[in-house]
Amino acid sequence: MKAPVTQQATTTTDNIAVLRDVYKTYQMGEVEIHALREVDLEIRRGEFIAILGPSGSGKTTLLNLLGGIDTPSRGSIVIDGQDISGFNRKQLTILRREKIGFIFQFFNLIPTLTAKENVEYALELEARQGVKPKRDAATLLDMVGLKERLDHFPFQLSGGEQQRVAVARAIAKEPALILGDEPTGNLDFRMGKLVLKTLKEVNVAEGTTCIIVTHNMPIAQIADRIIHIRDGEVAEIETVENPVPPEDVSW
Repeated sequence: MKAPVTQQATTTTDNIAVLRDVYKTYQMGEVEIHALREVDLEIRRGEFIAILGPSGSGKTTLLNLLGGIDTPSRGSIVIDGQDISGFNRKQLTILRREKIGFIFQFFNLIPTLTAKENVEYALELEARQGVKPKRDAATLLDMVGLKERLDHFPFQLSGGEQQRVAVARAIAKEPALILGDEPTGNLDFRMGKLVLKTLKEVNVAEGTTCIIVTHNMPIAQIADRIIHIRDGEVAEIETVENPVPPEDVSW
């Protein structure tokens, strides 16, 4: 079922993220690139969202705005009750540290730390805030099929294995919001399904809101809703009546 996208987003306690009339423009010399325009969105707490669209449509830009990596050229973005549109760099850093787990397309692991130490670093940041994590690094890496690779450095791991370390690291700090930019893009079919299954389990068991970017419609079908992006605009929002279990996805 497809929902209209013209209604303005509203802030409520049920929403983890609200975007109102959001634009993002980049200046390339004398040319303005309109990456996003007129975006109004509400993301409810505990949802699993897929952002779907072709390359260059604005998917990653939208994800970066939601994660406080980038700031809007115009409009407002509210994350967990805070309007982050005017946040400075320090405030955005604190937001990302405390509320958001990232799964980047190119891993962004610390090369001088082992897989276990990369995850432990995220856990240490939580401990400094007085938060006692539910799981240790070994347990988190076991969840993504890496219990035999704890002491390997990133250069000793395949691209798919590095991506799974990144997933474990994102989950480690028990964020309110997990953002994944093509989280299965560097994984084979079997490991891709394992990553999706892990994210879905965290989403269901702990109520963690998950938002993933993909260009793959079968993967998007595991979500509760699919946000279709075309030419920098939200073209449609599709509610998935019966999300497909990750283990049954084929692509």
